[in-house]
Amino acid sequence: MDPSEINLRTHHTLACIWDFDKTLTPGYMQVPLFEEYGIDETKFWIEVNRLPELYARRGIHVSKDTVYLNHLLSYVKNGPLRGLTNKKLRELGARIPLCPGVPEVFGKLRDYAKKLGEERSLDIDLEHYIVSTGLAEMIRGSAVAPHVDGIYGCEFIEQPLPPHYTEQDELALELPSEISQIGVMVDNTIKTRFIFEINKGSNKNPEIDVNAVVRPQDRRVPFENMVYVADGPSDVPVFSVVRKGGGFAYAVYSRESRAERRQNDTLQECKRVNGYGPNDYRDTDFTFDWLCMRLEDMVNRIRKERDYALQSQIAQPPRHLHAGALAGSAAARPQTDPEPPPPQQPSLF
Repeated sequence: MDPSEINLRTHHTLACIWDFDKTLTPGYMQVPLFEEYGIDETKFWIEVNRLPELYARRGIHVSKDTVYLNHLLSYVKNGPLRGLTNKKLRELGARIPLCPGVPEVFGKLRDYAKKLGEERSLDIDLEHYIVSTGLAEMIRGSAVAPHVDGIYGCEFIEQPLPPHYTEQDELALELPSEISQIGVMVDNTIKTRFIFEINKGSNKNPEIDVNAVVRPQDRRVPFENMVYVADGPSDVPVFSVVRKGGGFAYAVYSRESRAERRQNDTLQECKRVNGYGPNDYRDTDFTFDWLCMRLEDMVNRIRKERDYALQSQIAQPPRHLHAGALAGSAAARPQTDPEPPPPQQPSLF
């Protein structure tokens, strides 16, 4: 590693980035929504899964990851979800069941990272982010929200501005309404954009555009300081980005599902993930220990890099030389031209 590319700073930010559905909650977050409005959850998802093929027959291509958003809006427009608002979604988020050990795992991992840093004379902070194709408002209403540093998910607009609104002196008064348009759509490819925002620091400093060129040593959360935790193949794009950058990817499964466990085993065999385990985050379970070991790896690497940079970049101060010490040394002998060093193979990069 080129020493000039290593930052000598003592403060470093690590990040655990989490999917939500089947990762932090055992199923899908929309369960409380369907229960509140008396909608058959199984029937809804069967309809969603059939939509891409049905639209394809009409010559229309839709995203399999986010077509459910438009189907939700169809339920709003046609009655079953009449009157659904962002406020209501946030309220329903409080009913989302969570996996064992959540949300306590967030604080425990933060404390452990801080302790590792103190033992190595480093100032280490661990941040938690949720990046999900689910509904951001429901996540914000869940018990997870107070424990994370950022939430990325799909969002709805309730009152879209009308055509020619710039020509109106006064906009219409805000009246009770319902969700009617998609504000943010997150699929499994767009997830990678949010990973880069966290990486470059765009989420903390809006002046840093996500497409701006930022040197690796200047990025707020380097990829090698990241762990991404998610439930399976749909997260392969993010798994790939994080692993390629030197970070860690971890797949989770429900203990009750052997098929999910087999699926994650295949991901590891294909080197898509570094490891996998149950979506049980209690500190007595395997997954918590695996995450702690990866934090140890990251902090140990940071310490080694910093020590290497100190040795490579900081010159030794001059010393006083005494006459006795010079006797018989090269300094006491007649000076001759030094031999040129042997030619060396240039490095590739």
